[in-house]
Amino acid sequence: MSIGILTLIVIALAAGGFLLGRQIAVGKVAGDIRKLHSLPGYYGQTVFLFTAVPALLLMLGWLLVQPLLIHERVGAMIAPEDIASGSSASLVMSDVRRIADGLALIEAQGAAIPADAGTVREALGRVGVALGTDVKPSVYAAAKAYGAMSATGGKAMSVAVLVLALAGFGFAIARIRPAFRARNVSETFVRALLIGASSVAILTTLGIVLSLVFETVHFFKVYPFADFFFSLTWNPKFGGGSDLGIWPLIWGTLYISLIALLVAVPVGIFSAIYLAEYASKKVRAVVKPLLEVLAGIPTIVYGLFALITVGPALRDWFAQPLGLGSSSSSVMTAGVVMGIMLIPFVSSLSDDIVNAVPQSLRDGSYGIGATQSETIRQVILPAALPGIVGAVLLAASRAIGETMIVVMGAGAAAKMSLNPFDAMTTVTVKIVSQLTGDTEFNSPETLVAFALGLTLFVFTLGLNILALFIVRKYREQYE
Repeated sequence: MSIGILTLIVIALAAGGFLLGRQIAVGKVAGDIRKLHSLPGYYGQTVFLFTAVPALLLMLGWLLVQPLLIHERVGAMIAPEDIASGSSASLVMSDVRRIADGLALIEAQGAAIPADAGTVREALGRVGVALGTDVKPSVYAAAKAYGAMSATGGKAMSVAVLVLALAGFGFAIARIRPAFRARNVSETFVRALLIGASSVAILTTLGIVLSLVFETVHFFKVYPFADFFFSLTWNPKFGGGSDLGIWPLIWGTLYISLIALLVAVPVGIFSAIYLAEYASKKVRAVVKPLLEVLAGIPTIVYGLFALITVGPALRDWFAQPLGLGSSSSSVMTAGVVMGIMLIPFVSSLSDDIVNAVPQSLRDGSYGIGATQSETIRQVILPAALPGIVGAVLLAASRAIGETMIVVMGAGAAAKMSLNPFDAMTTVTVKIVSQLTGDTEFNSPETLVAFALGLTLFVFTLGLNILALFIVRKYREQYE
């Protein structure tokens, strides 16, 4: 039974339980709902929750645990000599899963399962599953075991989920009586659901950090820690002999982000001040939506704009006449286009923050004879500064994490240079490039992507802490 059908069955059973529970509650008091502790709907909700929630949680947990257990048992069946040189157990397990899926397709079509590993490759090709190498005997045996365990586990999960749903259904129905505090039970369930929803972000962040940390530790077991953090050369070579110094990537990231912020922050803040303090309602109604349209443009479109228009223009007007370069791919190209992309982030947030400054502060400033520009400079901007810092931080984080504009506007050269018309690259671009293609996942040239990701995470975390410090300092001054 598929996951979708099983979920629909559980939801349908729970929905039927809601209607039945409500009807039973009303029937217990002969239609006089004043004798019930809770409204009839709460009795139906308890049946729905006891039927659906435990069953769906069991299904979710089963789906998370079953692949791990099967992977561990099947992985032990693969003979060490069947793992080719330059490959890894994870790549062989990927072939095992593909073969198992292919065998399931063959079986679904009513064809005979190949008896040995020598004939399975041709059979898989007929159902659209292509393999790059011949199938080893232990790999084929592991694939058949993987398919059998997955099928058995799926059937067991379906039975367990349905049994638990029916048990919850019966338990909830049996508890319905006039004095039963159905509202309290329902609200407790809802409170637990809200707590679980609020924990998703925390658990997701924890999972991301742990996954990065584990793979980074693996990377530093095969590549020297000092060479990664203190080398000024980035020159990965798959197969060995790589120089994986992070500083050229950090420099490119900071350089491009700085130029982007120099473009976005002044324009964004000035436009926010104009819209909030000077523009009429008609002008604001037109200009603000036009500014925010920029936020909806895909980054690939900005990348094309950088590649076709901005890059050649900067090269022809500035770089070549000044003797600073002859390439249209440069830090300046990516920074300027990225700054244009960031303008609505700074402008829209700063506009909302400036508008949130109490009118009483403006009136008090005007009352002591200050002009409008003096009021903006000395009252409104200082009061709105914590929020503006948050807007700039959001723009900085967006700039640091951008990839497509950098690829198409700045190139892929990892080097340290002060010339803004040189081609450079960023950490995010190299993370993508190191994980793209048919690479060996246990090599330092691939694992370095996780070390880069963790370094970027720590860097942005430091920016958040710094911004929080600034916000608290100025907030204490104006509250």
